[in-house]
Amino acid sequence: MGELPLDINIQEPRWDQRTFLGRARHFFTVTDPRNLLLSGAQLEASRNIVQNYRAGIVTPGLTEDQLWRAKYVYDSAFHPDTGEKVVLIGRMSAQVPMNMTITGCMLIFYRQTPTVVFWQWLNQSFNAVVNYSNRSGDAPITVRQLGMAYVSATTGAVATALGLKSLTKHLPPLVGRFVPFAAVAAANCINIPLMRQRELQVGIPVTNEQGQRLGHSVAAAKKGIFQVVISRICMAIPAMAIPPVIMDTLEKKDFLKRRPWLGAPLQMGLVGFCLVFATPLCCALFPQRSQACQSQANPPLRPLGHKRARPSRGT
Repeated sequence: MGELPLDINIQEPRWDQRTFLGRARHFFTVTDPRNLLLSGAQLEASRNIVQNYRAGIVTPGLTEDQLWRAKYVYDSAFHPDTGEKVVLIGRMSAQVPMNMTITGCMLIFYRQTPTVVFWQWLNQSFNAVVNYSNRSGDAPITVRQLGMAYVSATTGAVATALGLKSLTKHLPPLVGRFVPFAAVAAANCINIPLMRQRELQVGIPVTNEQGQRLGHSVAAAKKGIFQVVISRICMAIPAMAIPPVIMDTLEKKDFLKRRPWLGAPLQMGLVGFCLVFATPLCCALFPQRSQACQSQANPPLRPLGHKRARPSRGT
């Protein structure tokens, strides 16, 4: 075997991001929970492979599959702009286990007001960590913006959950099980635009096909943020809508009536199963890079034809 060539573009995902299947394969790799089990030495080894390759140095015996594996391990643990190691629970690979635990508990403890408040607060605290960990290097989040988004989203989620909880007291129990989903959806509509308000003010970077930056686009930022909100809500639907229906049916059966202690772990498992697929598939709904019209650039760059606008990292 010859030495690995230096013309492999590891700046971009391995699979074609113009297709849903290509984006899905990319995000299944990015959100793989097994990356959380890697040791510090393994992460450093992957970082060295990637940084050396970008510098024109090929690790002896390195294959293309090993290079791509190292690239995805590196991306799973280190911030793409700052190079800093991301805190464990802020990594994309932590999305499934963390959301499984928090979402499962929101669905299990939805009847009592103190537990509703606690789990909605914990969910928004986790979201704040994820948003900060995956912040854009082009539009960094200030402490003030982070605090405003955190307080607003938490207030919105708790208010929605408690308001709907009071309205569903006299409705069938199944209806009450969907209150956590409504609260999460409301919080996403508040949290994401606030977290990315700088992008709404100054726009996101616009580049040409060669990757040269041409300007900023506010219109592209609005489109990207709207797509993030939709993907986040869609991501929550399977995990927060399917298990309640299944559990409402199972809890009426003799099997669970005789073994009520099985209810919580069963519901947690259902949530986790849904998230394993919903997280990467909903991240893949929209391309991370999209074409923008000339008039969407700020300032307008009319002589240069079409260009590509790239939303900041995060889902």
